[in-house]
Amino acid sequence: MTHTTDPTHTVIPDHARTARRARHTAILAEVATEEAEATETEAATTDAALIVPLHLRIDRDLDTALRARADTEHIPTSALVRRLLRHAVHDTGESGLTAAAVEDIARRVTREELGSR
Repeated sequence: MTHTTDPTHTVIPDHARTARRARHTAILAEVATEEAEATETEAATTDAALIVPLHLRIDRDLDTALRARADTEHIPTSALVRRLLRHAVHDTGESGLTAAAVEDIARRVTREELGSR
């Protein structure tokens, strides 16, 4: 039986060394398999997503506000805009105005119209 020493100068029998190498090889194979699966999943997700470039003309203030918010949230500006657009499109809840607020606006507009005559 042959013995080798590790960096700490401990004597390691060959069968232990062979077993350790087999474990390392198995771990490396498992990691490679997981990475391949992750790559396949990412590719499938990308293929499934419809990527459509959208170009918008916005004023500098809106650009500055979007970039600042994206920086605060530590995400790219494009990711923030996508999230805001998705939220706006899929939000079927309240419009943000209550019936009372709409009535108040209507009364104010009516008073202004009647006052200008």
